[in-house]
Amino acid sequence: MRGVRIAAAFACIAFQPAMVVAKDAAQQSPEAGSRTYLQNFKDMVLAECLATAYKHEPGASTDIGSSASALRDWTYYDMERAPDVIHALVAKYLARDYRNPIVESEVRDVKFDFLKCIDLYHGKELDAAAKKLVLRPNGTYRAEHSPKPQ
Repeated sequence: MRGVRIAAAFACIAFQPAMVVAKDAAQQSPEAGSRTYLQNFKDMVLAECLATAYKHEPGASTDIGSSASALRDWTYYDMERAPDVIHALVAKYLARDYRNPIVESEVRDVKFDFLKCIDLYHGKELDAAAKKLVLRPNGTYRAEHSPKPQ
């Protein structure tokens, strides 16, 4: 009986990594299609802010810009008014002058652009803009575009 328990324990240990890999492999597409249009709009603005902040870092800018483009597909907003609002908010936040003398003494030319984008993401101005520009804030792409049963 003791041998069976030991074998069972070894089997659990041996198969645990396979189960983790199988679980991770199951999610192979972005989850944004399941998030609300309001959340995807805010995520898209964050991506735009980061892409703008890091436009001189080709790898980061390309990846973030591509992600922002993908997020546009999973949200439903006023596409005529939103670009101007988004660009104005991004410019306003990236123009902020954040300083930290301790960090600046160790690392030169720190602009804290990531923190500025996070502040934009969590700010009241983005919340207000999203409420005005997102047409169906609680809708999701997957709910509205899933295949209809026959």
